[in-house]
Amino acid sequence: MKTIALEVPDDLVGLSGASDEELARDLRLAAAIQWYSQGVVSQGRAAEIAGLDRTSFLLALGRAKIDAFQITEAELKQEVESGLEAHRQRLAADLPHEAGIAN
Repeated sequence: MKTIALEVPDDLVGLSGASDEELARDLRLAAAIQWYSQGVVSQGRAAEIAGLDRTSFLLALGRAKIDAFQITEAELKQEVESGLEAHRQRLAADLPHEAGIAN
């Protein structure tokens, strides 16, 4: 993993009440949330960047009021339509065929 030195104003640490390590962790989380919300990285990759497991990252997204699922309206519509079609096919397969029904 690459290490990057970042200069921040001295009073930034004092404002948040955080130690240098806590500030570094908060900055990594902020970057991961930003990149995830922009669709630059996946949820799993963002969690890795933040140094969190995926569940903890999902909770952090919730605290930041960022949607955990990044999907466009068109993608959602396609998913719903695909699910409905698959459901129709399963129902059709379970129906008795007209030719095989005795009167």
